[in-house]
Amino acid sequence: MQVILLERVAKLGYMGEVVDVKPGYARNFLLTTGKALRATEANRKKFETMKAQLEARNLEMKKEAEAVAAELDGTSYVLIRQAGETGQLYGSVSARDLSDAITAAGITVSRAMIQLDTPIKTIGLHKVTVSLHPEVEATVTVNVARSEGEADRQTEGEDLTQRADEPTFETFNPEEFGDSEG
Repeated sequence: MQVILLERVAKLGYMGEVVDVKPGYARNFLLTTGKALRATEANRKKFETMKAQLEARNLEMKKEAEAVAAELDGTSYVLIRQAGETGQLYGSVSARDLSDAITAAGITVSRAMIQLDTPIKTIGLHKVTVSLHPEVEATVTVNVARSEGEADRQTEGEDLTQRADEPTFETFNPEEFGDSEG
């Protein structure tokens, strides 16, 4: 099915392009969210009359997104979660959790804007991209820790995924374990 894009859609095309997409994607996403029109002759004429308005609206939305990105880029958010001794979380941190943390800090971000391919399942510092507009992205740091104290230690650069009582190769002494023969 051919559609005319009314705004830039990531991995698909720019405003005004006529692209081929699967009918389900067009019907269920592009047409219902107002991101595209069916590529008929009447809609092509309609698009040409709306083009100036769409470009102005897109430019305004991009400027707003850039202002939010300037405020958001480089910020850090602490999420406290339960984890095992090796740093493996008992649950996971999803896009919704991060969206709630950013919104609680005063910047409204929907979970659809969070670019998280897989949920975070370990403690530590994780870089996450927030897509505020198809052309504007910001990067935030998510500090997942077991407590506020651990979050502070992770921020200073300490690796908390290693257990303190775990022997390392350098400290291994085979004589401590007795005779290995017979």
